[in-house]
Amino acid sequence: MAATTDLLLGEFQRTLDDRYRLGLPLELLEPLTAAGQELVLAKERSGCLSLWTAATWKPRLDAAVDVLRSKLVAGSLAQRINQVQDLGRLLSTRQRTVTLAGRGRLVIPEGFREFLGVEPGGELLVVGAAVCVELWNPVAWGDFITAEMPAFRQRIDELTA
Repeated sequence: MAATTDLLLGEFQRTLDDRYRLGLPLELLEPLTAAGQELVLAKERSGCLSLWTAATWKPRLDAAVDVLRSKLVAGSLAQRINQVQDLGRLLSTRQRTVTLAGRGRLVIPEGFREFLGVEPGGELLVVGAAVCVELWNPVAWGDFITAEMPAFRQRIDELTA
């Protein structure tokens, strides 16, 4: 997404197959893979994974790691080592580089399957989130959209003002 202004938009219902594979909709697949087949799958919130281009994700991750590293070197986090460990755990397990299988299928890796909470044969939603693609457990999506929709008009107004 870094080199293009195409927004990833749309909501699509999909079924997870018995090998934890998911066919991505062409409407989202083409813009997502325009910069290459290397993608990053990230844990966002319980019941939601996000799929990013590596070109978009890597600078974000590198910036976070650089800030953490510089603060450690400067000694400004010496009294907060438990928080640093917590952050390190999340940085270590939050994302994974993935490549798509044939026909634009994504295999949900172990460790991410449980976080998503969708069993083989189960339905999930593939949602364009403008800058990435999100994979949602339908219950988690329903809860999220119900909570967030009332503020939609205000957010649009704030972003377009």
